[in-house]
Amino acid sequence: MKALSADANSFTGADQPISIPQRLLLLLPFLRWLPGVTGQSLRLDLMAGLTGAVVVLPQGVAFATIAGMPPQYGLYTAMITPIIAALFGSSRHLVSGPTTAISIVVFSSVSQYATPGTPEFVQLVLTMTFLAGVYQFAFGVARLGALVNFVSHTVVVAFTAAAAILIATSQIKHVLGLELARGHSFADTWIGVFQQLNQTNGYVLVIAIATLGVALFSRRLSRRMPHLLLGLVVGSLAALFVGASAHNVALVGSIPAQLPPLSSPLFSMDAIRMLAPQAFAVALLGLIEAVSIARSVATRSNQRIDGNQEFIGQGLSNIVGSFFSSYAGSGSFTRSGINYDAGAQTPMSAIFAALMLMIIVLLIAPLTAYLPVAAMGGVILLVAYNLVDFHHIRAIFKTSRPETAIFLVTFFSTLFLELEFAIYIGVLLSLVIFLANTSKPKITLLAPDLTQKSRVFTDIETKPLQECRQLKVVRVDRSIYFGSVSYLQLKLQTIEARYGVKHILLIASRINYIDMAGAELLTQEAKRLKAAGGGLYIYGLKDELWQFLAEGGYLRSIGAQYFFDNKSDAISAIYRKLDRQVCRQCVNPIFIECQREQLTTSDGIAHRPRADAVVGV
Repeated sequence: MKALSADANSFTGADQPISIPQRLLLLLPFLRWLPGVTGQSLRLDLMAGLTGAVVVLPQGVAFATIAGMPPQYGLYTAMITPIIAALFGSSRHLVSGPTTAISIVVFSSVSQYATPGTPEFVQLVLTMTFLAGVYQFAFGVARLGALVNFVSHTVVVAFTAAAAILIATSQIKHVLGLELARGHSFADTWIGVFQQLNQTNGYVLVIAIATLGVALFSRRLSRRMPHLLLGLVVGSLAALFVGASAHNVALVGSIPAQLPPLSSPLFSMDAIRMLAPQAFAVALLGLIEAVSIARSVATRSNQRIDGNQEFIGQGLSNIVGSFFSSYAGSGSFTRSGINYDAGAQTPMSAIFAALMLMIIVLLIAPLTAYLPVAAMGGVILLVAYNLVDFHHIRAIFKTSRPETAIFLVTFFSTLFLELEFAIYIGVLLSLVIFLANTSKPKITLLAPDLTQKSRVFTDIETKPLQECRQLKVVRVDRSIYFGSVSYLQLKLQTIEARYGVKHILLIASRINYIDMAGAELLTQEAKRLKAAGGGLYIYGLKDELWQFLAEGGYLRSIGAQYFFDNKSDAISAIYRKLDRQVCRQCVNPIFIECQREQLTTSDGIAHRPRADAVVGV
């Protein structure tokens, strides 16, 4: 029989003190890659950083607009967040900063408390950024890096697609030149658009279309071209050509030519209590984005990602950013992909991108005074369109009804409910469907395959086989836990009643987890079958599960003699407990033990069965 395994610490080294260099690496993870920086890697990172700075310039302004923040705050976020996340994260190619999804959640969450763009709004956003960072940092310190695995990809796809529609909805008035009040719901906004459609400003629409057209065309020519920046330049030139001031074409206005100024979140208990729920949603969404993107790029670069370290890096970037006029950021798929494709070697590329953006802003910030709001709207429409993952949406609708249900619920919740609730609803529905699926583990009836030379059990549904009249062999796939015990108990008792058996051999080789409720079920069923004159026999149980049953006293309650590591030992032990009268009447013996008994002569001498009559089962 198995022996209890040694204490986990002896294998993991958890009882050994951590050396000072190891502690230093935990506190300063950038020391892992910094010594490997070379002159060549710096040159490659510098070029990748320059590309990233050009890409994020229009994005930062656009994302800040989506978030309801003054345009410069998007650029401040793109300056501070990438540096901290690069130094304290684990990915060598992830570029953090403002993102569309986070921006729209920020706007939705804070706009109910303050008017977007006002100093009060900005301070509340900074407070929520700080709280989100604290959540993320705490998750990382608590080693909850696997937390994002409980958010299904379908939820992310649905939320992002609906967020794209909300982003487009928020910008449609800027593209058409309509006057619509802020804060209207999704449905109310579109009702207002159709009611005022005849008031569309043609000059504004032409500028937006020109911006969008040039951005699309340049992107089609080459994905490495700064298509958004080119679109904004053309949009600005179009505004100058038509005479913006003469035709009510609104301009963004000049951005201060300065580095991120110091700021202070609001630390009053009322503000913290008010923003804590929304901050949790921002933190969760930010972690999902960052870790998913980091892992996606890592599959191409053959790098191992530490989810816990990414949590810490994202948390610190938001905490520090909140004191330097930066709002909540996360990993950017676009900028991270461009960073990798541009040949980045180390996180220095993200740091270079932030530093170069600072230089660019100091040099060209006054030029944003000529940037039309319609051009920004055109760029944001393109950004929103690129958020929709049509490929995965088609796959979801084609392959899985439960996933389709998750998608639709998350999608419409995002459109018509508060965004943080939409995330929670999607996650909750994913977990409910997962638990519903795992609560009904697959129960397979097996029988010995006499065509094989060894004891091989085969599914009787795939191949018609003879079965023992007194013993049923059952294999359970998946875990036995609190959610599945009721279903498993019903199945075992149904098998007993339907086939009239008192002996059940449970093949446990595919059971990966058993909790206390599952152990109680096994104990209860074993005692019930034992009281009826039979027994529940368990074969192939994994070592860690055997140890769990032993430490919990369940092994003693069931009886160690009912557990087996070898099929032959299990069948032999069970055979000795079968009703001999029934065995003698069996015309199709399927076990060696049965065949030997039937071949015993009346004088009590057992003869070896013929080779063609007995298969080693």
